[in-house]
Amino acid sequence: MRIIGLPHRPVGVIGPDRAGRLQVLVVDGRPQARTQWRELLGRCEVPGGVVAGVATDAVRAMELVRSQRFDLALVHVDLPGAGGFVLARALTQLARPVAVVLVSDHPGHAAHAFDADAADFLTMPVRPERLQQALCKAHRLMDAAAQGAGADMLLIPQRDRVLQLPLHEVVYFKAETKYVTVRTARHSHLMAGSLADLQARHGSWFLRVHRNALVALRCLRTLERVPAGRSGQDCWRLRLEEVDEVLAVSRRQLPVVRAAFGARA
Repeated sequence: MRIIGLPHRPVGVIGPDRAGRLQVLVVDGRPQARTQWRELLGRCEVPGGVVAGVATDAVRAMELVRSQRFDLALVHVDLPGAGGFVLARALTQLARPVAVVLVSDHPGHAAHAFDADAADFLTMPVRPERLQQALCKAHRLMDAAAQGAGADMLLIPQRDRVLQLPLHEVVYFKAETKYVTVRTARHSHLMAGSLADLQARHGSWFLRVHRNALVALRCLRTLERVPAGRSGQDCWRLRLEEVDEVLAVSRRQLPVVRAAFGARA
């Protein structure tokens, strides 16, 4: 497999768009850093090879994305104008999302990177083997999508693989401090993202029961009232099929949950 290095050309699209190659967009406002990216990418090995585009800011990056397909964007956090976090959210929310790896000189940006739905986070200076891991993760995501991981499949990037999880195995999604817990009958997984996005994509499968939880409709078991305590108000909780757990039901979502049980009667 031949690796196509990134020649020193003016900022813009570099290399042909050939089928099977991982399309990488480098977004970095620093000329010296762009030179380093060329060298690093030229040393990586990815199935099919690598071709890339280069942009100096978020505006130019979006122009390139609209005119050419990209699988992955390497985005530096500190960009001129709109920052890397803003660009990352824009790229991951496109009709054909672009996987984003955020890059920073400061390790403390890692938590914010995953809040922006980044697939990975790299700290400068980037080691070639660490960049290799990020590229391979993006390639696995691309392959999984091409093999039919669509509306009924959840892709969860992990350090050494991409987990393809059928939605019919998910019992609930629960928002944690930095991530979303994906609970199945046997396992729990962590993924970047938001409940709002999951509900928008998979709302026909899941029911919002609380601001921090989506539950699979098939797993609704019983709705229970918890007698009023110090608050003076009754609370409600939901027992689920497939797991021995209960989830709180918010007062706001209680009518929706009751209606779901009624629809199944």
